[in-house]
Amino acid sequence: MSDSAQDNFLKKEPVISLKKPVIVMPAYNAESTLKVTVEDIPPECYDELILVDDCSTDNTVEVAKSLGITVIQHKNNTGYGGNQKTCYDAALDHGADAVVMLHPDYQYDARTIPHFLGFIETGVCQVMMGSRIRTRKETLDSKMPLYKYLANRCLTIFENVVLGQNLGDFHSGFRCYSREVLETIPYHKNSDDFVFDSQFLAQAAYFGFRIGDAPVPCRYFDEASSINFKRSAEYGLLTLKTMGQFMLQKSRLASFDYFIPDEKKENE
Repeated sequence: MSDSAQDNFLKKEPVISLKKPVIVMPAYNAESTLKVTVEDIPPECYDELILVDDCSTDNTVEVAKSLGITVIQHKNNTGYGGNQKTCYDAALDHGADAVVMLHPDYQYDARTIPHFLGFIETGVCQVMMGSRIRTRKETLDSKMPLYKYLANRCLTIFENVVLGQNLGDFHSGFRCYSREVLETIPYHKNSDDFVFDSQFLAQAAYFGFRIGDAPVPCRYFDEASSINFKRSAEYGLLTLKTMGQFMLQKSRLASFDYFIPDEKKENE
């Protein structure tokens, strides 16, 4: 934090004033849940909604357009990480000063978005995560599969130790970023698959951004996106690999491209 930003923070004055918060939604076959997701978003908390469709086979695009959402369609399926890359590129191109990533599957409670943006606006945090795990009972009552809950707990504890953080849920798909975070992190070097999220948080910690979280209610049901056991196991192993690469990068025993800032961004 710069001296001036620190002074403002200590005076309890906003470090930044959000003029264009943008909500991005990486979508694949979200036709049945998109409308209810959007209806829950407080209209005063965002300037624009952007949906990136990753070659859905249903009517996701048509529903999005009927709701007045800005729609970007991929010509080829790029994967979850590849979809996010397009989301963040579009948000930055459209002038966003804060970006909320919200799944359009109605899994996360979108009514909490203004509160998460408040942490960004005051400068308390530059990255905010929605924690699905306020208590074990609430999480399991939300129908999160037991194996996912246990894997989440083990991975989150390990990631907190490695990255020097104190988050309750490293694997939430509900996230808020300041513009500075997205302009600094070379996210195009990340995987196009689900491990994109783990790599992004490792990068955020590596570059020294302030990462925080707060509870967000969630729902698990048939239409909510979720990866199966096999894919979850692959994701967990790749997350462990990411933590190993972070430790090697920090100790200067090895160097990995996705921890190296883009030259273009450095020169801007």
